[in-house]
Amino acid sequence: MTGENILIILCVFYFTDNMASYDNENQSKFMRKAKENPFVPAGLAGFFGIVGYQLIKMKHRGNVKMSVHLIHMRVAAQGFVVGAMTCGVLYSMYKEYIWDPAHKPKEEK
Repeated sequence: MTGENILIILCVFYFTDNMASYDNENQSKFMRKAKENPFVPAGLAGFFGIVGYQLIKMKHRGNVKMSVHLIHMRVAAQGFVVGAMTCGVLYSMYKEYIWDPAHKPKEEK
């Protein structure tokens, strides 16, 4: 999968919801989703930050071919998104199983 496909899949899963654009507290859907899982907006911001930085850096790439520079940019951006998703999963697992001891699953007899 390319970086664009991952970004599109992230956005589709993150923003699709059958609710209205504003909930009861008059907050936007993005802000509500960002509070539920703060690592998705961080991953998107990092993705666009890395791509923007690499595009600006492209002027001074020296003898590096354009294709190699673009591959490095894509790998860095995808790595940041995957890292943010991994941190989000680890955080949610920590929050569910370690930090909230009152929410323990029932043990089988």
